[in-house]
Amino acid sequence: MDASGHDKPLPSGTRRSGWRSLLQAAGCRLRGGQLELYLGADPQPLLLGRDGPRAALQLRDERTLLRILSYPALRFGEAYMDGAWQPRDGSLLQVLEAALGIEAALESHPLIRRAKRLRSRFVERNTPRRSRRNASHHYDLDFELYRRFLDQDLHYSCAYFREETMTLEQAQQAKCAHIAAKLDLKPGARVLDIGCGWGSLAMHLAEKHGAHVTGITLSEEQCRVARERAKARGLADRVEFRLEDYRATRGPFDAIVSVGMFEHVGRPQYPVFFERARELLDDHGTMLLHSIGRSTPPGGSNPWINKYIFPGGYIPAASEVLPWIEKSGLILADLEVWRLHYARTLAAWHERFQNARAEIAAKLGERFCRMWEFYLQASEASFRWGGLVVFHFQLIKRLQRLPLTRNYLYAPPAPHPGA
Repeated sequence: MDASGHDKPLPSGTRRSGWRSLLQAAGCRLRGGQLELYLGADPQPLLLGRDGPRAALQLRDERTLLRILSYPALRFGEAYMDGAWQPRDGSLLQVLEAALGIEAALESHPLIRRAKRLRSRFVERNTPRRSRRNASHHYDLDFELYRRFLDQDLHYSCAYFREETMTLEQAQQAKCAHIAAKLDLKPGARVLDIGCGWGSLAMHLAEKHGAHVTGITLSEEQCRVARERAKARGLADRVEFRLEDYRATRGPFDAIVSVGMFEHVGRPQYPVFFERARELLDDHGTMLLHSIGRSTPPGGSNPWINKYIFPGGYIPAASEVLPWIEKSGLILADLEVWRLHYARTLAAWHERFQNARAEIAAKLGERFCRMWEFYLQASEASFRWGGLVVFHFQLIKRLQRLPLTRNYLYAPPAPHPGA
């Protein structure tokens, strides 16, 4: 736009031809993916990229391309939300695979990486008040949305496909069982669940392992639903849900678990997070931190995800987490990396979302649906081809706390009398 707020005129005639030639020449230097861009009714595409996965997309017009090029990391997703481009042949996931490769090539430049890291540090300063607002942005959405695409027990985190043929429901239960084994729970154990969601894991630990669980969340909607579910399942005396920040929680607890919450903490808060974990954990306790992570070096947050999906969030490299674990006095007992499990989880969520898309669009609108499917598919692409994984940090305070080998993680659990 110009100073008056009107759209700037597009290049025309020979200037337009020269502009396209320059863009084509610059695009040929990119590696990692290939995108064929069809602009309006023009049958001749522009080609960005010279190797890697290939996909074609139809853009509404040249103005859409200029908009995207002004800030690709943000405007590409926004233009899709607005219906300004569509996959031409194939699926959105194929387009995102190619785009992900090009994005990686662009962001490999040291100056771009540095600028992204500096920006992320600013948006990650999550005070208790800001953390509450960030949580509300995503988790206080219409609860029926989540019921439509999650598994029956409402787990909103990576499932564990222990066996190839598992359904999403089975894989989510396998995740709960695996986490419980890592906590090495005894009946009556006092467990803190940081970021408890709609209470699914907390109720599993109470029902299957006889634990007394305190679940904390910053989402009013999650807290309300979790309390209702616990009451309906007869667990109100064994599970308590609080609208509470981890910085305000008091202990001690025999075990601490946090699944899918650490991505919201932000790097400036890592020292406080692990100091609080050490203070809240009993000397003979165990903590399991389940978090999305990156197998690449540290970077920054995606601006589209930060604006529309998870404000204030950051996905860490292991090298950014381990120093604060060490400085806190906690001991790393085990680090497990789940590869591709989240890609399968997201694919299942996206399929269920598409099955219910018409009903969701009628309630929340078409633009919301395009935003949500872009989020699910971009996330799946990032786990399949972009270097995202899931970390399981198992933490203790005493070297003698756990068995000497991992065998206990895979032995059939002894049934709890109340299960």
